[in-house]
Amino acid sequence: MTTVQVNTPGGRYPIHIGAGRLRKLHESVPDNVTAIAIVTNPTVGSLYLKAARESLAHTDKHIIEITLPDGEAHKNWETLQTIFDALLENRFDRKCLLVALGGGVIGDMVGFAAACYMRGVRFLQVPTTLLAQVDSSVGGKTGINHPLGKNMIGAFYQPIAVEIDTNVLHTLPEREVAAGLAEVIKYGLIIDDEFFNWCEARVSALKALDEETISYAIQRSCECKAYVVGEDERESGLRAILNFGHTFGHAIEAGLGYGDWLHGEAVGCGMIQAATLSAHTVGLDSATVERIRNLVHAIGCPVKPPNLGTERWIELMQVDKKAEGGQIRFVLLPEIGKAVVQTAPLNVVRDVLHKTAVPAL
Repeated sequence: MTTVQVNTPGGRYPIHIGAGRLRKLHESVPDNVTAIAIVTNPTVGSLYLKAARESLAHTDKHIIEITLPDGEAHKNWETLQTIFDALLENRFDRKCLLVALGGGVIGDMVGFAAACYMRGVRFLQVPTTLLAQVDSSVGGKTGINHPLGKNMIGAFYQPIAVEIDTNVLHTLPEREVAAGLAEVIKYGLIIDDEFFNWCEARVSALKALDEETISYAIQRSCECKAYVVGEDERESGLRAILNFGHTFGHAIEAGLGYGDWLHGEAVGCGMIQAATLSAHTVGLDSATVERIRNLVHAIGCPVKPPNLGTERWIELMQVDKKAEGGQIRFVLLPEIGKAVVQTAPLNVVRDVLHKTAVPAL
């Protein structure tokens, strides 16, 4: 097992990474917990709920199970209410513990529920997708989607621990692996050029989920994110660089309807668009744009954005959380390993959209 420590004003907690961590969940449960709610979805539950419950049973606490519908399309108020209903019906108190057993959707919703229920109860992240393991389970961003924008309603709320079991990755579809790898290479692009080079040289091993390779990729990704959120928990400055590719990616997700593209697929494609915009605005060289495009393609993510229409793209990006005063702010790369956040002239953005996206019919 490897441990990465997260230190933020909102909480200090460990990320445990290793094979078989699913059967060690009880080790992360505080003694004064009164009851435990395991929140999952049917897909993950059919695979891992039994093992999680057996592990948590070692605590001798009362345990309930809450199953939510699967998919990004259900990351909304109605589904969130399902969690509150179960907690209230079972008379869960302020010392209860919520366990998020699933991917980013489950983790975000359970974290938001924990932040809201009785004005704040503890929760444990148990991410079961690669994307959740390297990104959404770490750093305390929680929330739900709104039809007008992704993750626009939520809270910064840290878990008490993150338990990452590398064994669960072997049941993931290839698309889910590719989506997770997009977030992995993002860390190299924004903060660690040597890690980007490392990923570029090990694409086959990463896609094959070679144990040593994927374990290091998860560890290094978590280290990068832990550093950033430790410096800027609430995204008032540095943390915004974690959204490289997300301004374009979130527009893809919202424009197509949540769930058509996986989040990581949209981010991977969005990183190519952001790199192209970087070449037009902050001097990223064209050869590096092609390196990024080639690596996104090599991990299995789409490299051609969907048909939204230029003005629809602009409209969706203006709802992005980084927007200020109606101005769209982008994470851009002057070079690999260095990221900046700034606005870009709309005529340049439109030109990039015209060059990278399928035009509207």
